[in-house]
Amino acid sequence: MPLAIDTCAAMHIGDRSDQQDRVAIFPHPERKDCLIAVLADGMGGHTGGAIAAQQVLLKAKQNFAAFQPASEPTREFLRSVIDEAHVVIKLTRFTSEADPHSTAVVLVIRPGVAEWAHCGDSRLYHFRRGKLVSHTPDHSLVGELIRTNRITEEMAQHHPQRNLLLSCLGAEKEPRIDYDSAPVLEPGDCFLLCSDGLWGLVSDEELGRTLHELDARSAARVLINAARERGEGVGDNISMAIIKINPV
Repeated sequence: MPLAIDTCAAMHIGDRSDQQDRVAIFPHPERKDCLIAVLADGMGGHTGGAIAAQQVLLKAKQNFAAFQPASEPTREFLRSVIDEAHVVIKLTRFTSEADPHSTAVVLVIRPGVAEWAHCGDSRLYHFRRGKLVSHTPDHSLVGELIRTNRITEEMAQHHPQRNLLLSCLGAEKEPRIDYDSAPVLEPGDCFLLCSDGLWGLVSDEELGRTLHELDARSAARVLINAARERGEGVGDNISMAIIKINPV
């Protein structure tokens, strides 16, 4: 069945003094049936986080330009983006006073299939006709506590160490990379890449319903407004990439 793709990338600075998130969606330079979405949430002082997040986007764009979807395994491409961005971010310590770190989420869509990888607590959601299929596990302390049934999702919202990451790009340890895929794409599939400035304030059910009912651009506007309202004057940076699969 022929499919059409509706996309939108959006950011808001929230109530912070600077924007340390970065997000982009772009097509393959040679194959118009292949695209990439990438999102990074930077950390590390006034400029360090923005530097780190920007390196993730630059490495994704550079590697995607050389990626050959017909012959190169997508998982190897995804690994190269995160591993190489990690190395570059570590090297920037020598050229700046900042201590840069970043999360990373990278999604590749090819004909009939989507594959992704992530490190940190920025998320990728896969919805199908508004219902949650899956979302990436957070590489954070509270994420691990939830997975081991030591706290609930509700308790995590108020945990004093809810922002402590167990893995990210730019740290001394090599980044943990988790992979997943949707081997068959259908009309009604939707992928959302987002930072914790969004998912920390908007429920999975509300995300799925909004994305299902609205086009990508309108959904982004509604979700940003919801996160801004609930941030109550202390909201984080908000970023998202939306990819909706529609029938032609």
